[in-house]
Amino acid sequence: MKFGTGMFLTDYSIQPVELARALEERGFESMYLCEHTHIPVSRQSPSYVGGELPPEYWHTHDVFVALTAAAVVTTRLKVGTAVCIVPEHNPIGLAKQVASLDFLSGGRFIFGIGAGWNAEEMADHGVRFRDRWKLTRERVLAMREIWTHDEAEYHGEFVDFEPLWSWPKPVQAGGPPVLLGANSRWTFERVADYCDGWIAVDGMADIAHGMEQLRICAEKVGRPMSEFDVTVATELAPERIEQLIELGVSRIATQVPSAPAETVLPMLDEWARLVERYS
Repeated sequence: MKFGTGMFLTDYSIQPVELARALEERGFESMYLCEHTHIPVSRQSPSYVGGELPPEYWHTHDVFVALTAAAVVTTRLKVGTAVCIVPEHNPIGLAKQVASLDFLSGGRFIFGIGAGWNAEEMADHGVRFRDRWKLTRERVLAMREIWTHDEAEYHGEFVDFEPLWSWPKPVQAGGPPVLLGANSRWTFERVADYCDGWIAVDGMADIAHGMEQLRICAEKVGRPMSEFDVTVATELAPERIEQLIELGVSRIATQVPSAPAETVLPMLDEWARLVERYS
């Protein structure tokens, strides 16, 4: 089992350099940061986790800047988004950001993506909420063209560009793995169609059912389950770790609170014992 840590990294929490060094020193495989460009003051869209939205949602650093800072002070730690809200990005610019981070990290980037839940936030980016999944698919496919071709072009309903040049290319062949963070009846068809894995939140998703649905959808498109990276965000508890190992999950990512180093580092020290035991 591989172990990662996810966090809403903010201006008032532990900072990316200190967190990344601490994770690598304690044997964690990866570090994931959340993304929101902003949060509209209007609260028409209910939080996907329920209740009031906590302030870390509008205090996050730019995810690519923070992950670059983490990558340059580590040598083994993988860095990832969990998740990047793809509809809020220009695909040509996002392809360049992803490729640059993968290049500068020596191929250590994991591209966790989502389509977003906040309609007002998306509207500020000129995106209609009902189009978000179509946009996500086309932008991922267009980015793959840019990562893998010297002269890339893409022609779709939402993304359309003539042949272009864009370097650097990612170090990882074909681009970094694209993991979809979602939980709906369409999630597994989407993963099998244009992604390399699934990010699930334990408790919000039935992991056993999800693994079976992913297997079914993968078979339909002729892809083996070995191609997919499945990451589950959950608490680090031995019984649950063993259950997830049995289900064939690739990675467990536990969530760190948006807190200063004096709160976060003792938590990492405690978790490191489990990481060493099951890695």
